[in-house]
Amino acid sequence: MQKNKFWSQDWFAAVAFSLVFLVLTGVFSDAFQSLERSTYDVGVRSRDLAPSEDIAVVAIDDQSISNLGRWPWPRSLQAQLIDKLHEGGAKVIGNTALYLEPEKGGATDTFNSIISELKASPLVQQIPAEVETFGIMLDETAQRSKAVEGIAAAYKDSALAKEYRPAMEALLARLETAAKTGGSADTVLAASLTPAGVVLPMVFQTGRPQGRPDKPLPEYVRRNQLTNVQDRVGARGKGALPPPTISAQVPIAQVGDAAVAIGHLNVTPDVDGAVRYEPLVLQHFDEFYPSLSLMIAAAKLNLKPADIQVNLGEGVTLGGVTIGTTDALRMYTQFYSDQDGKPAFPVDAAYDVIAGKIPLAKYKDKVVLIGTTALGTGDTFATPVSSSTSPVVMLAHAVSSILRQHYFTRPAWAGWLELFVFALLVAYLALLLPRMKAALAAGVTLALVLLLLGTQIGVMASSAIWFKLTVPALFLLAGHAFMTVKKFRITELLKQNTDVENSESNKMLGLAFQGQGQLDMAFEKFRRVQPVDDKLLDLMYNLALDFERKRQFNKAESVYQHIASHNKDFRDVAQKLNRAKKLSETVILGGGGGRSHPGGTMVLDNDATQQIEKPMLGRYQVEKELGKGAMGIVYMGKDPKIGRTVAIKTMALSQEFEPDELVSVKERFFREAETAGRLTHPHIVSIYDAGEEHDLAFIAMEFIKGHDLTKHTKANNLLPMTEVLRLVADAADALDYAHTNGVVHRDIKPANMMLVEATQTIKLMDFGIARIADSSKTKTGMVLGTPSYMSPEQLAGKRVDGRSDLFSLGVTLYQLLTGALPFQADSMATLMFKIANEPHAPAGGLRPDLPPKINVAIDRALHKDMEQRYQRGSELARDLRFILSGLGGPT
Repeated sequence: MQKNKFWSQDWFAAVAFSLVFLVLTGVFSDAFQSLERSTYDVGVRSRDLAPSEDIAVVAIDDQSISNLGRWPWPRSLQAQLIDKLHEGGAKVIGNTALYLEPEKGGATDTFNSIISELKASPLVQQIPAEVETFGIMLDETAQRSKAVEGIAAAYKDSALAKEYRPAMEALLARLETAAKTGGSADTVLAASLTPAGVVLPMVFQTGRPQGRPDKPLPEYVRRNQLTNVQDRVGARGKGALPPPTISAQVPIAQVGDAAVAIGHLNVTPDVDGAVRYEPLVLQHFDEFYPSLSLMIAAAKLNLKPADIQVNLGEGVTLGGVTIGTTDALRMYTQFYSDQDGKPAFPVDAAYDVIAGKIPLAKYKDKVVLIGTTALGTGDTFATPVSSSTSPVVMLAHAVSSILRQHYFTRPAWAGWLELFVFALLVAYLALLLPRMKAALAAGVTLALVLLLLGTQIGVMASSAIWFKLTVPALFLLAGHAFMTVKKFRITELLKQNTDVENSESNKMLGLAFQGQGQLDMAFEKFRRVQPVDDKLLDLMYNLALDFERKRQFNKAESVYQHIASHNKDFRDVAQKLNRAKKLSETVILGGGGGRSHPGGTMVLDNDATQQIEKPMLGRYQVEKELGKGAMGIVYMGKDPKIGRTVAIKTMALSQEFEPDELVSVKERFFREAETAGRLTHPHIVSIYDAGEEHDLAFIAMEFIKGHDLTKHTKANNLLPMTEVLRLVADAADALDYAHTNGVVHRDIKPANMMLVEATQTIKLMDFGIARIADSSKTKTGMVLGTPSYMSPEQLAGKRVDGRSDLFSLGVTLYQLLTGALPFQADSMATLMFKIANEPHAPAGGLRPDLPPKINVAIDRALHKDMEQRYQRGSELARDLRFILSGLGGPT
């Protein structure tokens, strides 16, 4: 046999696919990284941390604008807000407003604003002697300075000084400053900034500069540059530097010089437009400037720019703690989720602060951030925890991440680990996947995908470390699909092409399969032989006769039709075709003829069978239908050799289960039938034989003349209490015997408990049948087993043992005594939850005449914890017979 070319080998296909995938990740990098970052966002939300309690946000919101006018407000009003926060004892105030130009027309407006406040103050109102004089002087520009001095002197001598001291001192300070400077609003604002410890923003334009700057940044900006820069890993040589800038928009000198510090407020969205990281440092030519968040955190810790150490390519050291960053000194911010419907950071309206509606002591020793949140006053950005976040709130997240060290990191070796994981996945696709069965391979691949995603999210939530494992998980899924297609499609196509080119080989294989009784495979091979001649049709004719001998008339009909399509006059094909068609309509699979039955079961037409012999299943002659089950029909049959009447349970496995599950399902079916067939007990239905015929799997078992216990579960048709106890005790003995022999029933319920008519004894049937679909998927999504009778561990998909059967028998006992199920619900999900978590309704509540000992036995049988349940059926049988003896019944 010719060896396969290397390019057709599985390992080569896996490696080639991996290379193509790597190329695609490079070409469509943004799309793949967006997927990666989607999982990153889940990891951020999964990390349940509380933000710093030392941060508060004062918002220029819709309410504030409605009451105080549209934004931007006069700077005297902004100064008033800052004065209020300073009065409350704020440690640091971070203001996100950009003061890029002087305020126009501010002098007169400033005086008028302050004068209005002063005239309305309690001090001036309650010093009548001075009100008239100083009030007139305030309205005269030339007299304002004297008026201010007079009011200040009167204030100092006033009895109201103590009560209104904080507010009046701030007001007088602003008025004195305005009087001395001619009323400049910028000067008034500047006078409020320094004592309040306000940190202001600036904005850089990023880009790679050429040459030198036109002029250096102002001195009041340059004093904020970071001069302690370390390059311990050779970052400069590797190009691992902060983002470069070419220009800056800075506060005007009058305001910027009064700020305690200045930091950049550059927002850097990710490839998908969301904000996930904070650029802690930007490089402006040869100088390094900190972010606003970093400067606010430093001010909170009483640190100056000289106290901040920049570690190129590693991170930033602040107060002895190194903040891990990317090579470009970007910090992956911890965005905090809302707690109990409340925002992560308290947000107060600026109007409420100015109007005195909020106790100013609330801000004592805190970092207070001022910024706009009203609609139309600025951009908002998507973050991992919200689709719309204002810059001031993002600033709060960043400052808290720095102060509480809650940021995420990517170790230097993270890339190598991800590359190693990718290599392992390539090895899995190349070496292990092709050797697995389809179901097992799908399960392993799914488990690996969940492991990769779970690891990424879990490590982020527990250790704040980000490994990029989403793209490897996607690669695994795509690789699995590719290798599966190659295995089940490409290989099959190549095989078919080879068969066409080797007709003689197909003919010989067809004869070989026919000789082994594999008629379907033989027909498949014969159909591939080209050209079709009389010799081939002769072989097919004999194959059709073999199908007839096996009573597979529908398949014989297919062969005759194939022959007729090439030569309708060949032998007596026309007559054979009519006969096969008639027979296939009389004894068929899957409905038609007389009556239609689901599940692909055998159908009997009584009129037609008068002319045709009765159908056979294996060596058993089918007599009549007894009833329908979940997956097939039960027939009464007869073994012609010994004249024994049997019950034949059929199961159309090939029509109920997916093709990739069918082999394992059949193996389990016959294994369970063989195991159950070894059970010999007076209260267990005997299994005689198992086989497969007409695409039906069947089990021949002892024929019982009687009925199951389902009819006795109705409240109006209950058996006597003593009869129920006797029957269930016998059933418990039968289960004890089966469990001792390693057989678990898995589907104990009244429908599987036969009451023998002649002896009034119980017999259990269908041992092991419920296990046929374990770990298998039916085409209809059918679940074998009845949830109402299942144990908690069986519903949870755990491995079950005999104690699960005893739980089901306990449910049956409860129902036979009360006429009701112990667990009832309107939906399957609710029912399963009740069985697993809630106690059952006491049987005595439905039937008060039950002896207390019966309730005790039922409670123990239905215990959620199988360790507290009956451990053996003999224990349950003993207790029931003891109760029965107390009732005077037979034991």
